[in-house]
Amino acid sequence: MDSEINTNTALQEVLNTLEIDRKKIAETYKTCYILFGLAFVLLIVGFFIRIPIIGFLGFAASGITGIVMYFQIEDTAVKYKVAYKTNVVAKALKNINESLILTPQSGLPEYEFISSELFTTKPDRYKTQDLISGTNDKTSFWFAEVHAEYKTETRDKNGTKTHWHTIFKGIVFVADFNKNFEVSTVVRPKGYGEAFSSWFSKNVFSFGNSEVVELENTEFDNKFATYSRNQIEARYILTPAMMERILDLNSKCDETISVSFISSKMYIAFPLSHNYFEAPIHSTLLDPDLLTNDISIVKFMHDIVHELDLNTRIWGKA
Repeated sequence: MDSEINTNTALQEVLNTLEIDRKKIAETYKTCYILFGLAFVLLIVGFFIRIPIIGFLGFAASGITGIVMYFQIEDTAVKYKVAYKTNVVAKALKNINESLILTPQSGLPEYEFISSELFTTKPDRYKTQDLISGTNDKTSFWFAEVHAEYKTETRDKNGTKTHWHTIFKGIVFVADFNKNFEVSTVVRPKGYGEAFSSWFSKNVFSFGNSEVVELENTEFDNKFATYSRNQIEARYILTPAMMERILDLNSKCDETISVSFISSKMYIAFPLSHNYFEAPIHSTLLDPDLLTNDISIVKFMHDIVHELDLNTRIWGKA
C-alpha cells in the first residue's frame, strides 16, 4: 500500500510543495524557542551583573519578538495541517476504497457518543475530529477520533481546583447493522461489570431494566460483560459466530474494546493513545513510511465490516 502511494507522481508533487511549507514552519518555531530561551538568559544575566533593567529590557525584547513570530506562524501551521489532511491523507485513502471520505473538522457528534451507551459518564468536555465515512459492499460505516472528559473539583485554602479525567480517548466506529433492534445490547470489558451494573440504577439514558446476559461462549463471558433488556434479542445478535468474530477483533487490539447494538447501528470503541492523520512539523514529509500508521488504522477499520461479516444480511430492517 505504501509503495503505491509513494510512487504516485501527483501525490509526490503535493508532498514536495508541503515540505517547503513544513521547513519554513519548523525553522520559525525553532527561532521562537531560541528567542524564548534567550529572553530568560538575558533576565538572569541582568540580575547577575546587578543591572536588572538590562535583564528586563532584553527579556521583553526577545520575549515579545518570539511571541509575535509564534502567533504569526501558527496561522500558517493550521493551514498546512489542513492541507496535509485534505490533499495527502484523504487522497491516499482512495487506495483502500474509493468511497472513503475524510472530513477533518467533523467528527462523531456528542449526542451519538452518549446514545451509543458505551460509556458510563456524560462528558463535560468533548473533542472529536477526522471523520472518515464510506461503504464496504452493502454496509455503510463511519468513525472518528474522540476525546471525552469529565471534571471534578476540589477545594483547599487556595480556592477551587478543577481536575479533568478521561472517559475515553480513541476511535469510535459505527456501522449499519441492517436491523432495527427493539432494545439496546451493550458489551463491555469484564472489569467494568460491577460498576456498570450499579451505574444502570443511577443513570437514565435508555437502559431501563437491563440485566446481565449469560452467553454460551465461556471465553467471551470471561472477557466481556453483556447487558440487555431483552435476553432473546441479545442472543439473537450475539450468535456463536459473532462472538468469535468480536473476540478475534479484540485480540488485534492493545486494549479491550466495547461494543453496543442500538437502533439499527453497531458501535465499537477502540481505546487508543495515538493521534492519527496529523502532519509532522519537525520531521520530513518525504519519509517513505510517512503514511504507514494512518493507512493501517483506516484499513483496520474498513476491514471490520468483513471481520464481523456485516455484509451478510441475515435480517432486514423493519
